[in-house]
Amino acid sequence: MSDAVEKVIIIGSGPAGWTAAIYAARANLTPLVFAGRPKSQPSLVLPGGQLMLTTEVENYPGFKHGITGPKLMSEFEQQAVRFGTRIVTDDGMTPDVSNPDDGHSYKYHDVKSVDFSKRPFKIIGEDDKVYLAHSVIVATGATANWIGLENEMRLARTGGGVSACAVCDGAMPIFRNKELAVVGGGDSAVEEATYLTKFASKVHMIHRRDQLRASKIMAQRAHDNPKINFQWNKTVVDVLGDQAITAVRLKDTVTGATSDLPVGGLFVAIGHTPATKFLNGQLELDAKGYIKLKDPYRSTTSVDGVFVAGDCADSVYRQAITAAGMGCKAAIDAERWLADHGVH
Repeated sequence: MSDAVEKVIIIGSGPAGWTAAIYAARANLTPLVFAGRPKSQPSLVLPGGQLMLTTEVENYPGFKHGITGPKLMSEFEQQAVRFGTRIVTDDGMTPDVSNPDDGHSYKYHDVKSVDFSKRPFKIIGEDDKVYLAHSVIVATGATANWIGLENEMRLARTGGGVSACAVCDGAMPIFRNKELAVVGGGDSAVEEATYLTKFASKVHMIHRRDQLRASKIMAQRAHDNPKINFQWNKTVVDVLGDQAITAVRLKDTVTGATSDLPVGGLFVAIGHTPATKFLNGQLELDAKGYIKLKDPYRSTTSVDGVFVAGDCADSVYRQAITAAGMGCKAAIDAERWLADHGVH
């Protein structure tokens, strides 16, 4: 265990984590970041968060021609390091992120567990090394739940027309005036499908049952939309296409028969899982596993001195810009809390 006590440790490296690092670093808090390590599919947990699966980001302010998700996260990271952010890596060195041959994500470390029972807080890395911190910002995000098909994952990574966020990607030219598919039957799936009707020629809602799980008002909204077509009692068993999706293979849950549905895009809307399991119940969570905010206008949690930012506390918006905004709030809250406790 290191005897040094960090002013702030940030867990997570998406828009929330890097924004918190930028603000904390500029406030001379010399933050230490656990950026995470890639996890295998189907969860697709990557350092940099869900944007690492987004080929084109067109709705983040400041990039009139858009920017790729990985490039945007690289810019965030470089900005944070420029102001003195340190990153926990295998060799113990903050990588030179301006060098494309350095700083590969496999070098970054995960957090195995935490101890928030008393201060200074303990952060246990995956190598069992213990790090001490006066304050902590949790910004671990939430991962989209994928079907888990090999070609689904490949096309999601390469921008081949598979996505888990209609608001993020639906307006892109590759999806306009095409027949699209949405997998899911809850409120989120209806919201995704309804949003996509602004751009698509037709939207197929694929659901494994014969009626939606969505609330009555949301279900009625879907039924009333002339652009939405229902594929009842169907599951997606394969995604077809090489460079881009061409169809989805469906299996009837009643008869077992398979059929191919030609589509130009697939949106998976079967929920998200917040990355909060490592907390082991030490922060208060809601029923879905998202971290509860002690004050809805702040970033405070159930433990004094532990703050939260981004999608691990946001089950509603899940956008890069809202996560970044929460990262800003968390860093400012942490800075003020440290000052109030005599840590400068």
